[in-house]
Amino acid sequence: MVSFISHTTIDCADAFSLSNWWKPVLGYTDIEGDPNEAGDEECVIHDPETGHRLLFIEVPDAAAAKRRCGKNRLHLDLRPRDRTRDQELEALLAHGATTVEDLRGKYGPGTGWVVLADPEGNEFCILRSEAEATH
Repeated sequence: MVSFISHTTIDCADAFSLSNWWKPVLGYTDIEGDPNEAGDEECVIHDPETGHRLLFIEVPDAAAAKRRCGKNRLHLDLRPRDRTRDQELEALLAHGATTVEDLRGKYGPGTGWVVLADPEGNEFCILRSEAEATH
């Protein structure tokens, strides 16, 4: 049995706002011919290079659902394409992400990651860039 991942779904309170928040973070765009609009209950964005899609779906009381489950059971680990981890962290914080836990240096100098949250509290991690990870 073999399947492939069609898209990754993120439950949220405001699909349009959250999809717009994530677009510049990942370099994703709306799908041609299927623009996301204010008030849409489902919004899809995709990576124009790989085709990976994120689907944001409005669900009733997403915050209560998260409290019942505790920590996110699935989260994104981001690796900067053209900056260092710390430069990307600075940009993400300026964009509105919040720090959940700073684990830089966890395994010695120059190691680790930072756990962040998007505007709706969905956690994600910012890792070291590939250049930093190989040194």
